[in-house]
This record gives sequence, structure tokens and C-alpha cells, in this order.
Amino acid sequence: MKSARRLSRALLLAQLGAAILIGWSAVAWAKMAPWQAALLGIGSVVLVRLLINMNNFVLAARFAGATPEAFRLGLGARLRLLAEEYLASMLVTSWLIPRAGAATRIYPGSRRPPVLLLHGYGCNSGYWVHLTPLLDAARISHATVDLEPVAGDIDGYVPLVERAVRDLCAAAGAEKVAIVAHSMGGLVARAWMRAHGTARVARVITLGTPHHGTALARFGLGINAFQMRPGSAWLGALAAAEDGAARALVTSLYTHHDNIVSPRESSRLEGARNLEFGGVGHVALGSNPRVLAAVMHELALPPSRAPGC
Repeated sequence: MKSARRLSRALLLAQLGAAILIGWSAVAWAKMAPWQAALLGIGSVVLVRLLINMNNFVLAARFAGATPEAFRLGLGARLRLLAEEYLASMLVTSWLIPRAGAATRIYPGSRRPPVLLLHGYGCNSGYWVHLTPLLDAARISHATVDLEPVAGDIDGYVPLVERAVRDLCAAAGAEKVAIVAHSMGGLVARAWMRAHGTARVARVITLGTPHHGTALARFGLGINAFQMRPGSAWLGALAAAEDGAARALVTSLYTHHDNIVSPRESSRLEGARNLEFGGVGHVALGSNPRVLAAVMHELALPPSRAPGC
């Protein structure tokens, strides 16, 4: 499917169908009461979703390497990490993505660069539901863009970003934008800068972006998943096209407990400002209070110097 919204709705319908089938079987064969069968059906789907989430941590750990001593977690912290990531994933995939669409909010007279928000692989603008209220409170103009088709070429998203940058600058009366991007969105931002330069960039903040690829991309579908595999020709060409000035515009926030980007150091970008976190999963980067506070702090810094038009 082209749209993440439609894909997520189809998956939700499939999960609903599975829950109904399990519940019906429980009534027909195990003679359960209807309310018990309903709980069994819903609980089974919820449990499968939890197991999938846990499996992502297991797969990521196979390629992650050693966790730095300062970021190692005890059992309690590991359980909190899993719970936060599971709840964030359920909220994003089962509620936000199926309902969200691209949107723009303009605050006339704001002196802060407007912010363009770029989501990651398989997601859409709904991912930013926790950050946009903070931007509203700070009266920072912002816009989201849905990167479609879901399984498309990363370079194919560049025209969407270019159009969004032009529209946002025009609406906000600004010469430059700041970009906040999650996961694949950070690679899209870098691909856009490769194609259109950095003259209109105040800064780029990436969250959990696999700048050097992720081993879990081998399990993904689509051209973009292939491009995000470690050592891909596309990643090599992207890095070769960048200079120090472009890298200096980037702040990369990443977590040593990412369950999608592995090895985790793949999010560390040479020449950029790199900020490390622990105890946060991949999807939860968009809702964790510590990470969001860091994003807002970075946005409040004076704009980085970029080449003139």
C-alpha cells in the first residue's frame, strides 16, 4: 500500500479479525462465556504485539555490540524500557497513524525558525503528537509531511520535502527552517540537503536515525529498507556527498537501547553534534520527556551558520 494510514488500518482490521476468530472459537469449542472469550481474543492479539516488540529487542541485541558501562541497565530499568517502548508502539501504530494527516501551524511574528517534522519508516505525521504541543507552547511554527509511498526510494521523498520547505518558509515568512526527523526521516533530510543544499537550513535534529544503516533493515520491505542496510551503496554515496559544513548542521540524538537501529552507534554521525541517551526505545524517542526536552533545547539554540543563498 502507498499510505501508512491505509496500511495501518488494514493491519488493525486483520488483528480485529484474529481476535474475533479466537473469541468465537473459545465460545464454540471451549464453551467460554462471551465476555471471557472477548478477553481471550483481545488478550491474544495484545500478547502477540508484545512478543513482536520483545523480539525486536532480541534481534537488535544480536548486532548491537557492548553497551557502554554508563548506560547499562538493571532489571527494573529494563522492564521500564520495554513497557515504555511497547506502549509507545501500540499508541503510534494502533491509534495515531490510522488517524493522522499532514498539518501546518503558523505563529506570525515568531523569531524562531519554523520546524519541519519528518517521520520514519512505515509511519506518518501522527508520530509527532507529543512534540507538536511543545512547539505550540513555544509558539514555533511547524509543519509535518507524510513520506509516501511507504516502501519507496528515499530519494523519491526529496521533492515532498522541498515542497514542504518552500511552503513552510513562505507561510512563516522565514528564510530558513529547522528539521526534526525520526529514524529514516533523518536520512531523508540529509538526502534533501544533498539535492538542494544547506542555505535554507537552520539546523537538523535526528532521533534514532540509522546514519550508517541498521542490520534490522534486512527484515524490512521496500527500496528504502534496502537502502538502510549497513554498507549499502546508497548510504555510501550519501556520506561521500557531504562536507563538514553540512554535518555541522546536524544534531543526532540516539539511544544505547534502540530496538530498531543496530548497531546503536550507527546513529552516531561524524562531524555532527551527537547526544547519547539510555533506557529509551526506538519509537519512544518521540514521546520520552528527556528526549523531547533535549529537542526543544536544541531548537532554542542560536541558528547554526549555513552558506548564504
